[in-house]
Formats: sequence, structure tokens, C-alpha cells
Amino acid sequence: MKAFTKTIYGGPEVLNLEEVEKPELKDDHILVKVMANSANPVDWHIIRGKPFFARFTFGLFKPKDKIPGADFAGIVEAVGKNITRFKTGDRVFGESLKGGAFAEYISVPAAVCSTMPGTANFSEMAAVPVAGLTALQAIVTHGKIREGETVLINGSSGGVGHFAVQVAKAYGAKVTAVCSSKNMEFVKSLGADEVLAYDKENIHRHNGKYDLVVDTNGNLTFNDYTRMGKRGVLTGFTTMGHMISVLLKKAFSKFPLVQFTAEANTKDLETLALLVQSRKIKAHIEKTYSYKQIPEAVGYIEAMRTRGKVVMVWEDAAE
Repeated sequence: MKAFTKTIYGGPEVLNLEEVEKPELKDDHILVKVMANSANPVDWHIIRGKPFFARFTFGLFKPKDKIPGADFAGIVEAVGKNITRFKTGDRVFGESLKGGAFAEYISVPAAVCSTMPGTANFSEMAAVPVAGLTALQAIVTHGKIREGETVLINGSSGGVGHFAVQVAKAYGAKVTAVCSSKNMEFVKSLGADEVLAYDKENIHRHNGKYDLVVDTNGNLTFNDYTRMGKRGVLTGFTTMGHMISVLLKKAFSKFPLVQFTAEANTKDLETLALLVQSRKIKAHIEKTYSYKQIPEAVGYIEAMRTRGKVVMVWEDAAE
């Protein structure tokens, strides 16, 4: 099968398209023929081996796993002997933070997959897993949003942010979104009740009061959380130094602030599928690439200016 591989850490240029063997099908896995991927910040972090402490998981001096890529949507090719939830021919989507998705086939635990809604196509659902799970778990699992509450979402036009706005609205919250002035109309179209442009108003001096503050960008200070929110959730970071500063101050405070990395599970993926099916959330796809352009797509994401999501389609993907 074709796959993008890496043997050293570096930028997207270290990725090479080559022929490799199909992955082994384990008893609790499903083998998926990949029809589409999406690119996420986690992909370029892993490809570059940054921040450095991540190398203790992914390989200290060189990558342990050759094939990167997390998000995928595709068709079940085979199922392990312990699998009853899925069958050959099912249309599924999911993610593997261990990598392996930038390939024609991926073997993954069934527990990190869900069936696609019938109305959705492969490109749309490939855009959902990492960003959608992060948004859902930020707003609902860790943010514990309740109907009628107010939420501030910083970084509302990116992959996670644009899902977070829609998830919060789907759960009955009043949303104030923060983005650049050029993205204000886009974020309003997602359902935000109010939009603040960070290039026109200094968010670090904003005095609004909210039940929940969610930062997908990672540039809010600890004082920003306590000034504006009753509780907070941090999903992204601009620099390791900034994140450590926020978490150190949180350690000496009783303010309820959660920092997390999303965990894939079928239940939450099914929730996202239902939200897509009911048209309460929709992936905004800014750019679509061929699978041959996966390095270019990762480089585009690394520039951190994406509105919504970037997807990559395999050439014989049937929508």
C-alpha cells in the first residue's frame, strides 16, 4: 500500500511517499481503507518531535512509528475476531494519535471509531475526529456546560474553535467568540451570539463575565481566566513556557481550570455523528488536497491561520 513515512524528525519535507506492507489486523482492531484524512496541529508536532518531551512517547532520537497521521474516514476492509460492532463495508471515521492514518489502510482499535452518518461524505467526516472530540470534551466533558450558560471561546475560527462554537450552541449555551476581524462573519455564521475581534479589542483587558472560558488558541493568561470566568478549559498552547506558567499558577489556586488532551472513544464519536446528522455541527473545509499533497497540507496547518479544517482525499475516494 502507499503511505507517507518518516524516519527522522523535521518539517513536512521529511515525509516520503512509498510502498509499505498493509498493517496487521489484531483481534480487537478493524482494518480501514482510508478515503480521506485531515491535518491537525498534533500531526506537525509529532512529525517535528516538538515539544521535546513528546519524544519520550514517540521516540527520543528518531520516530518509533514510521507512518504519521491521526484523522481518517473510510471503509471497513476487515474486522478482528473480537469485533461485533462493525462489519466489512461499513463507512467509519475515527482517529489514532499513535499515527498510521496517512496511508491507504490503517488498522486501529474499534474503540476509537464510529459509523459515519448516512448523509455525510468521507471528506466531511475525516475533518471531525481530533478537532471535534477536543471541542466536545472541552465544552461538555470538562467544561460541564449547561443550557443557558455563557461561554467565551478564544480561537473560535480554527479547527477546534469552529467546532466548539457549534457544540456550545447545540447544548444551549450563549456564545461569545474571539477571532480576528477578518473571520468575524465566518464565526457569526457558526452561530456565535457575539464576536470579539482580538485585533480591535485587547482580550487581556476584556471585562466580560462568563460561566465558562475555553481557550483553543492557548494565549490566555491565568489572570484572564479568573477575571472573565467561573471555570476554564485549556486545549491549545502557543509556547510551552506560557502553558507551564498558566498551569503553575493554577496549581496554587482553587480556580477550576482543566487542561487536557482529547481521548478518542466510540461514545463521543457517535455523539459527534448525531450532531452532524442533525445538522447541529458541520465541518467547514477551507482547503482540499490530494493525498499526494499531504506534506503540503501539514505545512499549511502549521502556519496556524486555517479557517476551519484542511482535508486530504485519496484518489479513488467515492463520496
